[in-house]
Amino acid sequence: MSVAKKLGMPPRQLAEKVVQLLDLGDIAGKVEIAGPGFINIFLNSDWVARQADRVLNAPKLGIAPVEPQTIVIDYSAPNVAKEMHVGHLRSTIIGDAAARTQEFLGHKVIRANHVGDWGTQFGMLIAYLEKMQNENASDMGLSDLEQFYREAKKHYDEDAAFAERARAYVVKLQGGDQYCLKMWRKLVDITMAQNQLTYNRLNVTLTEDDVMGESLYNAMLPGIVADLKAKGLAVESEGATVVFLDEYQNKDGDPMGVIIQKKDGGYLYTTTDIACAKYRYETLGANRVLYYIDSRQHQHLMQAWTIVRKAGYVPESVSLEHHMFGMMLGKDGKPFKTRAGGTVKLSDLLDEAIERAEQLIAGKNPDMPEDEMKTVARVVGIGAVKYADLSKSRTTDYVFDWDNMLAFEGNTAPYMQYAYTRVASVFKRAGIDESSLTLPLTLTEEREIALATRLLQFEEVLTTVAREGTPHVMCSYLYDLAGLFSGFYEHCQILNADSEEARQSRLKLALLTSKTLKTGLDTLGIETVERM
Repeated sequence: MSVAKKLGMPPRQLAEKVVQLLDLGDIAGKVEIAGPGFINIFLNSDWVARQADRVLNAPKLGIAPVEPQTIVIDYSAPNVAKEMHVGHLRSTIIGDAAARTQEFLGHKVIRANHVGDWGTQFGMLIAYLEKMQNENASDMGLSDLEQFYREAKKHYDEDAAFAERARAYVVKLQGGDQYCLKMWRKLVDITMAQNQLTYNRLNVTLTEDDVMGESLYNAMLPGIVADLKAKGLAVESEGATVVFLDEYQNKDGDPMGVIIQKKDGGYLYTTTDIACAKYRYETLGANRVLYYIDSRQHQHLMQAWTIVRKAGYVPESVSLEHHMFGMMLGKDGKPFKTRAGGTVKLSDLLDEAIERAEQLIAGKNPDMPEDEMKTVARVVGIGAVKYADLSKSRTTDYVFDWDNMLAFEGNTAPYMQYAYTRVASVFKRAGIDESSLTLPLTLTEEREIALATRLLQFEEVLTTVAREGTPHVMCSYLYDLAGLFSGFYEHCQILNADSEEARQSRLKLALLTSKTLKTGLDTLGIETVERM
């Protein structure tokens, strides 16, 4: 329409000219001009059938190879000497879905778990760990990290001699003292071993090799501050070292000052984040860096990256992207807490998810053997928690609701997992092996064509998720696919089709659906089972 306006001719007339010149090969069955000049292209069902057949037998469901990039993905980022809580859930599972998707497409993915493993609190923690070891109670104290942290803080607040020792340990640790480093390492290792158990339960691909804590960048910080001063970007201001940014203004309208080194010589998160971006480009060779960090950190990251670009540490050709997300809220619309108002531990949340799933499945399938029941409950419970989050647009806050996430209807994990088992059961019931399907795929019914066409859009969906970091687009697609399969299943006879050609063709469609559902769920980090 807009082109016709510029050319000063009626849109329908332009549409007719376009259609005359259109060469779509055998993709289109027919092309029609509608209304004021819309061009409607109807896909040729034979072409769709051939493509579906090709995809079914191709590796990776026919996804075209990409020009591989090195993509660094920053996600999860728990703190040392504290247990993971629900506040870590979104970063961990959205980041992991992004990593899985990029890897599936063929990119080299470097997972960066930016663990909070440095800072002034470590003096207090080392002093308390030493006290516990002297009393032969260190293992008992660290089995409950939260309790350990609280006790250390209590001693710090109430015991002046302890507090002085703690402050001295901070200085020693930052100066590389061997004893302090050994105690610090012990705290980090115990914490990350506990976190790894949570990652394994969540079916998240992070391992101990992916830990790149704040401490990793320590040695770079003095050089960065000196370099920013030498480049005239950083100046002394009231004893601190500050970068003034014209891009950000304070309430008086003056350029905002971003502190990169405090009066006492200490560094800030911004300094670490500048080092972080520099390291990811120079050392890891990133073409693209994705940060899955909550939206409240947006301005902080943007300021750090503005400094990074001005200093020339990362060229414009390398994209730094903050894929931010909203908060997880309770039904009252406030941040999700325990009944007592405390932070919900991630391990407790997962325990409850599995327990609820087990009750649900036992109610629907009381004769299932116990070991199978436990596996299905774990897959469904953990899948439900993850899918409830992944299926919402990440930029908005979302309400955590057990009843919705464990429902067998609607856009939920149990519905998707059940849809997969339903497709798989077609093959089990008939005792058919996919290698016996030798006849070509053909499409005659409207529901077959709609399902096959949607199946061919899988690559487009993957590409969108990879570009935008939006796993909810994959969830919507899979939900839509499951609905189309359901309509096809109810209206088109599969095993009792009129002819062997139709039977094999419909079995192929069912098989492609099951492979696509499984692959799609796998990119989200959600497991499937063969029976529910």
